[in-house]
Amino acid sequence: MFAAGDVWAEEQPLVTVSPNGSQPSSKGPAQFFTGNVRVDGAFKGTGAARVSGGTVTFEPGARSAWHTHPLGQTLIVTAGMGRVQQEGQPMQVIRAGDTVWIPPNVRHWHGATPTTGMTHVAISEALDGKVVDWMEHVSDTQYNQR
Repeated sequence: MFAAGDVWAEEQPLVTVSPNGSQPSSKGPAQFFTGNVRVDGAFKGTGAARVSGGTVTFEPGARSAWHTHPLGQTLIVTAGMGRVQQEGQPMQVIRAGDTVWIPPNVRHWHGATPTTGMTHVAISEALDGKVVDWMEHVSDTQYNQR
């Protein structure tokens, strides 16, 4: 057992808790999203940690623009029903409880369905300080394809 005065105890970083509601919600920028999108609980690793993310809520019809992630992205759908699409592939429906893996540098978008909102936790890692490469908006025609 280590005592408070031991060198080991003094050198260890502290576990940090960010209480729910301690960070203000932010609106998803119109530059990167179509419709009403809210980001809550954004987080970013410190030191050598490259992980970052947050909880993203899409109102019905809202969606991201096309984008890629240099080291990929994991989405954990926590509420509602949404859509995800890899360029050149059919759109896929995602629901609460689903986990989505988007491989590195795969062009894709994700968001709610036209009638149902969707919330997911998005987790990505930075490569040379970059987490995402944003591209053009998903058109209504692309979004409404089945």
